[in-house]
Amino acid sequence: MAYKKAFIPYGGYWSSPFCRWQGSFSHLHSMVFAAEICTQALTEKKLDPEIFDEIILGMTVPQKSSFYGAPWLAALMGSPGITGPVIGQACATSAKCVSLAAAELELGNNETVLVVTCDRTSNGPHIYYPNPMGIGGKGDAEDWVWDNFNRDPYAKIAMIQTAENVAREVGVTKEEQDEVAVMRSEQYQDALKDNNAFLKKFMVQPVEVKDSSGRKVIATVHGDEGVFRTTAEGLAKLRPALKDGTVSFGTQTYPADGNASLIVTSREKAQELSPEKNIEIQLCSYAEARTKKGFMALSIVPAARKALSIAGIDVKDVAAIKTHTPFAVNDVYFCKEMGTRPQDMNNYGCSLVWGHPQGPTGTRLIIELIEELVLLGGGYGLFDGCAAGDTSAAVVLKVDVK
Repeated sequence: MAYKKAFIPYGGYWSSPFCRWQGSFSHLHSMVFAAEICTQALTEKKLDPEIFDEIILGMTVPQKSSFYGAPWLAALMGSPGITGPVIGQACATSAKCVSLAAAELELGNNETVLVVTCDRTSNGPHIYYPNPMGIGGKGDAEDWVWDNFNRDPYAKIAMIQTAENVAREVGVTKEEQDEVAVMRSEQYQDALKDNNAFLKKFMVQPVEVKDSSGRKVIATVHGDEGVFRTTAEGLAKLRPALKDGTVSFGTQTYPADGNASLIVTSREKAQELSPEKNIEIQLCSYAEARTKKGFMALSIVPAARKALSIAGIDVKDVAAIKTHTPFAVNDVYFCKEMGTRPQDMNNYGCSLVWGHPQGPTGTRLIIELIEELVLLGGGYGLFDGCAAGDTSAAVVLKVDVK
């Protein structure tokens, strides 16, 4: 879908740090935590929470009382008069939420939409499904996070096997994956320079983490937690996770906890809300794609090509690219097919480095894409990422710095 009326105010976005699962955020209710981060960000940016016409909530891991979805979250953050849907499209959740918000602007339904994406992969729910036809009436059980990581009910394989399938089909070696993983680790170091200058452009920090009572501070998180420095020597020593495979634990991401949000509004309202009147951010297009069963990463190329085509540009016209990278295989394949170089994408890091909370992963990548384009003086940007079910979603945006 192409967009003409959807804009993002410069600075109209924010993210919590991302923490590796079972880390400092592992006990926090993801929706309540997202509301706290939104409230803090809106206060710091001097934005009234009642400016929003609609809220779109993206999350993939149920939490207690998440039945009440976006209306509850809106009330928690001081916007009790608005409502909106809950979107869960696996790792493509963020892109779909942004697309839906942009569509609301195109249709004239709303003028200022808040997209909030959040998830906690830690301590995922253990779900019991009643089955009166079971032996003795015994029901079925599911570990929401762990079981779905390890088995696609259609392809009947784990996520990591899809990466191995792609590596085998297109000829991606362990050495190529190791090289990309080291590069992404080094790119993230640029985000930490000058006392985390890049991250401070959008990340709410520090975050005081309280106990279950909500009174006692038990930790203070100053930035992403769980990131490890990757070296060529270290990766060379790691064996593939699967027998006869190529993907090691060092060339795949890890589950994480966190949230990220952004505002989608009209051109005029974006200008009003932006602290930098010379910067304009326009959403241009959205596309999604699906590939053959069990080859998830193959879907990223058709999604990217479709989004670029809808926007009326070529990949050569793109100044910056950010990808959700659950496996280094993804970036190796993307570059081979799209004619790009690994070093020309994912500057300042990506989900391969700072983890994958699922729902908010793409939102943070889109935010980082915007900030990189501003540093470059403007241009087109492409976000692309695969998702469960052998699918992908891509977003094209444009930044003008006047």
